[in-house]
Amino acid sequence: EVTVVESGGGLVEPGGSLRLSCIVHGVQHGKDFSSQTMSWVRQAVGKDFEWVSDISSDGTTIKYADSVKGRFTISRDNAVNTMYLQLTSLKTDDTATYYCARGSRMGYLRPVGQGTQVTVSS
Repeated sequence: EVTVVESGGGLVEPGGSLRLSCIVHGVQHGKDFSSQTMSWVRQAVGKDFEWVSDISSDGTTIKYADSVKGRFTISRDNAVNTMYLQLTSLKTDDTATYYCARGSRMGYLRPVGQGTQVTVSS
């Protein structure tokens, strides 16, 4: 069984910054956190999940959606089962609930955590 806890969201003005964290404990489909490619995905109200970024199990391969490239930075620390997403130059369009998920842009499992809300508003 796997447990996922996302945190770090909040209310921020346009142009502001936040740092999100995702802690993963347990095994999912026979794999633990350190052996999985992980993604950040987001879901705005009334919309489908949108992939944001992914990072390989060893952290050497990283991809971003065009909408966040140059503004968001993904990272991970396998020693503490944690993945991060640094958000900068935030825009109102970034408002959503952010989740971590196992997988990549090519396919990811439905998030199992509660997510963390990011609201960008003046």
